[in-house]
Amino acid sequence: MMLEWMLRNVMVEKGIWSGAALRRLLKEKAGYDLSAPSISALLTGQPKQMKAETLDALCTALECTPNDLWVHTPSQTTMAWQPPR
Repeated sequence: MMLEWMLRNVMVEKGIWSGAALRRLLKEKAGYDLSAPSISALLTGQPKQMKAETLDALCTALECTPNDLWVHTPSQTTMAWQPPR
């Protein structure tokens, strides 16, 4: 399975062009303060883990859902589930 982090795409769709602008939006709309290094990490790579409250704040500030921020592509080796015998 593969998850693709789409934060930059969502930001562009919303007309948000910088980490500083995202940080301000998080504070204004979600009341959530995320450090500049944390914002930078979200913008430069795919997160390996994320707090639920951070995801909630991003969705609130960007007026989107987690499905907008992550795109899931099943791996080709995934086998269909079968009930136990």
